[in-house]
Amino acid sequence: MNSSAHRKELGQFLKARRAELSPRTVGLPETDRRRRVAGLRRDEVAVLAAISTDYYTRLEQGRMTPSASVLSELVRVLHLSDDQRDRLFELAGREAGGARRRAPQKAHPRLRTVLNELSVAPGVVLGRYLDILAWNPMAAALFSTDFAKVAKQQRNYVRQLFTDPAMRTLYVDWEDSARNAVAVLRQQAASCPDDRRPTALVGELSVRDDQFRRWWGGRHVAPRTGGTKVFDHPVAGRLTLAWDALTCVADPDQQLIVWSAEPDSRTYEGLRFLSSWAAAQQDDSLSDTVN
Repeated sequence: MNSSAHRKELGQFLKARRAELSPRTVGLPETDRRRRVAGLRRDEVAVLAAISTDYYTRLEQGRMTPSASVLSELVRVLHLSDDQRDRLFELAGREAGGARRRAPQKAHPRLRTVLNELSVAPGVVLGRYLDILAWNPMAAALFSTDFAKVAKQQRNYVRQLFTDPAMRTLYVDWEDSARNAVAVLRQQAASCPDDRRPTALVGELSVRDDQFRRWWGGRHVAPRTGGTKVFDHPVAGRLTLAWDALTCVADPDQQLIVWSAEPDSRTYEGLRFLSSWAAAQQDDSLSDTVN
């Protein structure tokens, strides 16, 4: 079979697979409006794969051969099985790298130990794709979120930034913080293109938020080790916090993020007040449970 025939068959393969998927499968919201085509639309596949609709259209029309990186994105977006993945790369005349299967993460015990010792400083353990693996009471108080009541698959820092309206007022520089988070997520997803874990998250946020969709296709590089963030907290007021990212040696895919302030500073006093307030809220909650 010549290259032209291969490209044509590749396009037919993509079109057929696209028709087999529902929006819900890839994390897109369902609507009551009747869809003109079965399965996903071309523009939806393009958005999820971070390529232009014109580029994807030419692929389905057999007019061009995609790069290995684009093929890897399509494997993720179209939820291809290992056999389908191999066939896709074969039709494109590309070498398929080995698929990487990753087990669900749990916060490393050492990071949990350090986290539990933080009495005034908020802290969270972030895993792959900025999943929130563990947190202390001060982090719950800072973000005004009871993470224990959030479904495990939805405990994700990027998702919280874009879906919780309170986050846009909590972060004085929300846009900068959100853009950096998207850059980190994009970098992590690109380093393991065969991992299907971020597909639903990227699909959901791409449809829900224009800024996420635009930043997902960008090339911004975010700082990973530390910096300063300003919060406008509804209880503690204005807090200027230094943040540090401590990577777990035993599992480099996990980081302990700690927000702190200089002792005796105005922000430190704000954190102490927030700590007392959080403890009082917890006592009230326990009292209500007993009664």
